[in-house]
Amino acid sequence: MYEPTFASSSPRRIRRSNSIAALQALFEHGSLSRAELARHLGLNRSSSGSIVSELAASGLVHEVDDQERDKRAGRPGILLELDPQAAFFAGAEIGVEHITTLQINLMADICSFRVEPFDGRTVSAEKAVQLAVRQAFDGMPANIAEGLEGFGLSAPGQMDRKGRVSVAPLLGWKDVDLAGLTKTALDGELPVLVDNEANAFAFGESYRNHESKTGVTLVLVIETGVGGGVVIDGKVFRGGHGLAGEIGHLNMSDGKELEQSLGLDHLLRCHQSELGLPESSLARVLADVRDRVPAAVTIAEEWARNLASALVTACRLIDPDRIVLGGSVSALYPLVEARVTHYVRASQAESFPMPTITVHDAADTGAAYGAACLLHRRFLSLGNESLAEQAVGKDPER
Repeated sequence: MYEPTFASSSPRRIRRSNSIAALQALFEHGSLSRAELARHLGLNRSSSGSIVSELAASGLVHEVDDQERDKRAGRPGILLELDPQAAFFAGAEIGVEHITTLQINLMADICSFRVEPFDGRTVSAEKAVQLAVRQAFDGMPANIAEGLEGFGLSAPGQMDRKGRVSVAPLLGWKDVDLAGLTKTALDGELPVLVDNEANAFAFGESYRNHESKTGVTLVLVIETGVGGGVVIDGKVFRGGHGLAGEIGHLNMSDGKELEQSLGLDHLLRCHQSELGLPESSLARVLADVRDRVPAAVTIAEEWARNLASALVTACRLIDPDRIVLGGSVSALYPLVEARVTHYVRASQAESFPMPTITVHDAADTGAAYGAACLLHRRFLSLGNESLAEQAVGKDPER
């Protein structure tokens, strides 16, 4: 049951809190009958009905026929749902080799996404943000642009809670006010939130995934570098300085950081060198591993060993139930899954459990999706004053 915390005991404040709680309940469950929503809110049917009427009048909630309930009960079944078209949120990820942008609706479903190649090493932070904003809005349908309620941005780097990047080695950034640059690029017209790409990915993974609502999930984003995020009982654990889960910076036995042994650059360099190729690509690496080309198999074996070593170290620290892999290089994992499992089991005592390891079903867009979801969560919260006004009307009582 949702139990909203009231900022004060005034009728307006209470109604506002209940309205937000109703929206959160409908988002969590997808659809509810009026009676079910009243039970979730802990209110009587009359009080709940008043809240529903206000939300429906604001366009945030609408009624839908439940055909299955029609058949079972022999009478019309009416359910309440959020109107997906009532609000939209944009998300973007500035990567080292690509910029990903997308939009989600009020049910946090992706409306469209776009991935464009990008050389982050040669572009300033200000220019990168401008490119991301331009890509996000280029060709955006009018209804989405008019209903846009926020812009979320993610990027690899050590970032504080105010959106300032102390250092992003892969992009060459140092002491960058990423939140400020984003607000400037948007002319201050939209709410903005920024986050480290691994934490954004982890947040998006937990936002609608019921499996991540309980237990501990470790999310690894493997691209040019390796980012990590930790989700505990549905909430991202950031640590004391926002760097929890960053296992990409662990030193391996050869003195290299983990991301130098698992990331895309290392993979392509090894493939190019071992096979004597003028250039390489991830698609070519994956194809050669599938075809059992000996040199490619050797490279994949080393990758599996390094990944297993990192996972064992992480598992002993946070004991995750699940490990979710994202980023483009995660496509290699299904080809070497058995080898990773072998190395993990060989590196730890039999008494330690083996977490489930899966590849995220949207590995390339997860960070941008999480960035958009940060704004979605803010929209469905007591901190959104505009939503409060829209939901509860112009009651003069304070």
